[in-house]
Order: sequence, then C-alpha cells, then structure tokens
Amino acid sequence: MKSDYLFVYGTLLKDFDSYMSKFLDKNSDFIEAGYFNGKLYEVAWYPAAILCSDSVDKVYGHVFKIRENEKTFKILDNYEGIGDNSEYPNEYKRELIDAYLNSGEIIKTWVYTYNLPTSHLKRIVSGDYLNKEDI
Repeated sequence: MKSDYLFVYGTLLKDFDSYMSKFLDKNSDFIEAGYFNGKLYEVAWYPAAILCSDSVDKVYGHVFKIRENEKTFKILDNYEGIGDNSEYPNEYKRELIDAYLNSGEIIKTWVYTYNLPTSHLKRIVSGDYLNKEDI
C-alpha cells in the first residue's frame, strides 16, 4: 500500500525551527495534528518513536501530504538515517501506520520509527516532543 502522507513528531514538526522542517513545509501541505499509538524517547537533540499496541501510549505530532512523493521521501529518508549513504545508517525505518487526526479521522500515513534499542534512552511520557518537560 502507498500513501502520500507523513506523520512527524520531532524535528520535522510544523512549529520546529530547523532547515528540514522548512524543507518539509515547502514540499508538502499541512493536514492536521494527531497521534499514533507508540512511545517517544529522547535520543540527543532529537526524538525517537516506536510503535506499540497499547492505546494508552501515544505519540503526538503533525500529518503532512507530500508533494513530489519520490523526490521528497528520498531527501527525508536520507535525513532520517535510512540507507547506507546517510550519516547514521538505518537509525530509523519508514513504516506505514494508522494515525488518528484531531478531527477523528483515521489516516494511513508513513512515519519514521526508531530502529535501534531504546532501553538506554529517556522516555518522553507525554508523547509530545514540543512539551517534553516530563523526561
């Protein structure tokens, strides 16, 4: 299955001030805020999320509709450490998930999930990277 949507929860968020969030803003359309079932962790200056089936654990973020899918995802994949040519090869993987929009709609979207162990990382219990005072 394919999707033109991307769920972001960290340095790509609409309100985050980074060159890649600006890149995403120029190459996509903001749809809505929402969440998916998962756990959020602090890696360094950026977060990591993993999927989980427990509906109590949520990761909050934004959904974008990507324009020029192939070109844009190639750049985003490299930024997220997917593939051997990136600075941190295979740190993340891109997975297709169900995200729950604030409007109540469920949407199939891509998300970058952490592909390494999380046992040494501090958890962001709120699931909200912009409001992470609960680490």
